[in-house]
Amino acid sequence: MRTDFTAEQLADPDVAASEKVLRTCTHCGFCTATCPTYVLLGDELDSPRGRIYLIKDMLVGGERVTADTVKHVDRCLSCLSCMTTCPSGVNYMRLVDHARHWIEENYRRPWGERALRMLLATVLSRPLLFRLALRSAALAKPLSRFLPRRLAPLFKLAPSSTPPASETDHPNVFAAAGERRMRAALLPGCAQKVLAPEINETTIRLLTRHGCEVVVAHGSGCCGSLAHHLGQQPLALGFARANIDAWERERVASGLDAIVINASGCGTTVRDYGFMLREDPAYAEKGARIASLARDVSEVMETLGLLPPALTTGSTKRRVTYHSACSMQHGQRLHAGPKALLAAAGFEPVDVPEGHLCCGSAGTYNLLQPEIAAALRDRKLANIASTKPDLVASGNIGCITQLASGCDVPVVHTIELLDWATGGPMPKALTGSAGPPADDRGDQ
Repeated sequence: MRTDFTAEQLADPDVAASEKVLRTCTHCGFCTATCPTYVLLGDELDSPRGRIYLIKDMLVGGERVTADTVKHVDRCLSCLSCMTTCPSGVNYMRLVDHARHWIEENYRRPWGERALRMLLATVLSRPLLFRLALRSAALAKPLSRFLPRRLAPLFKLAPSSTPPASETDHPNVFAAAGERRMRAALLPGCAQKVLAPEINETTIRLLTRHGCEVVVAHGSGCCGSLAHHLGQQPLALGFARANIDAWERERVASGLDAIVINASGCGTTVRDYGFMLREDPAYAEKGARIASLARDVSEVMETLGLLPPALTTGSTKRRVTYHSACSMQHGQRLHAGPKALLAAAGFEPVDVPEGHLCCGSAGTYNLLQPEIAAALRDRKLANIASTKPDLVASGNIGCITQLASGCDVPVVHTIELLDWATGGPMPKALTGSAGPPADDRGDQ
């Protein structure tokens, strides 16, 4: 793609990086076939190729940003399916991330949009505030029909009750069972540990059972992904620096073999810390080093090797439809590992038809673009139903929450099944469904 940036514009490192991405695009259009919003809406401007043109014109035009450009960039899920499809290797992720930051800096949204986006970035990334917000939302649900329409998705997705905080939320070291084979820091996260604290608990239990010492480092928390995808770069980089500092202290003091992440959306962002902080002299090298240590929990379990399943197979073998989160398959290019682990644990994993298409969660997307998100969720659920599963597994809390809101079978994190199969308790989501005989349920 031809670009017309001035030398002055290219002096900006972000513009220079985006210019290289733009020049890689050959206009081939392969990306349109796998873009969820284009498949759904049929509008060229809601395809990666169309958005690339809009972003190029916006960046070349300096500070001139149109409402139409903002609308189509906002509709992008950042699912990155286009990057998997693209034969030219266009790094669309970094281009659209820059576009969102540019819009945030150079476009004044209506006050209601600004307030909602700031609310989401501030509350979701801080567990204490988020827990208080969910409890307030549960109390206010009967009155939600009287609130502004824009707030309806927040109340609709809010659970009726919020689990108590977990003991694993606090900085601690969890010893490996038996011989220590690995030492890893766990990203504690933000929204996930409020919505489903059992995922971190399960991760620690599973890893320690398999010989990995797990540390929750003091000062680590939100990865910054939610703010990053809202274009709020200073906030996102603040979270990134805090994590880097926490993990660097731990690495220097006691060593780290990995940074283990059990929410694939967070993993995609942490793996990009080196690029995000490349212009920060104090963090460029450290950010790249931390990014190189980032591993999805499924990758760590592949390295450790799964213990023989404690559950019997045969009549208790369950058909598990595996929903690969976009951040897992497109962002981190992890495909076969989680399914191989499920099979080794005694389950029968099956793929989702149209598995490359997003479920509509996409961080805060289902709150900001509820109509499109709901259409994508319903399409995904119909494809899942066609596989006739006993349950659904995924490696990302956003997808789990999105799918569970309309799924007829339990939706669980992949590691909950691995933990259950190797001696842990039955996943909470399954306790109300038909289960195997009591002697096959592991340690309860």
